[in-house]
Amino acid sequence: MSATYRAPSTCPVCSDDLITLRVGCATCGTELSGHFEQCRYCRLDARDLEVLEVFLRSRGNLRDVQAHLGVSYPTARQRFNELLSRLGFGETAPAADDSSSVLADLAAGRLTVDEAEALLGEHD
Repeated sequence: MSATYRAPSTCPVCSDDLITLRVGCATCGTELSGHFEQCRYCRLDARDLEVLEVFLRSRGNLRDVQAHLGVSYPTARQRFNELLSRLGFGETAPAADDSSSVLADLAAGRLTVDEAEALLGEHD
C-alpha cells in the first residue's frame, strides 16, 4: 500500500482556502467533480489534531491534556481555546459559575494557586 498524505488546506501562492474540485474511488476509478467544501477538521495542523485527540480520548479532561502536552493548566486551556477558535467556534464566553469551578479545582488540588490566579485573571 502506498503512503497517504494530508491534502493541503491553503493555497501555496495566495494563502486562501483551497477547495476540492475532484474526488475519486481508488478501487473502481469512479470520479466526481465539482466544488466540495473541506471539512473543518481537515484544516487543522498536527498540533491542533493532537490537542483534539487527547481531549477526546480523555473525555474532555483538560488535566489529561495538560499532562500529555507537558504544559501548565492555563497553557493547555489556552491551546484548547485556540483550537476552538480555529474550528470556527469563536471566543467562548466564560460561564457565570466559571470562577467557582476554578476555586473548586483549587480546593480539590487539581490546580495550583498560580494556575488558579492565571485562570481567574482571564476574566478581568
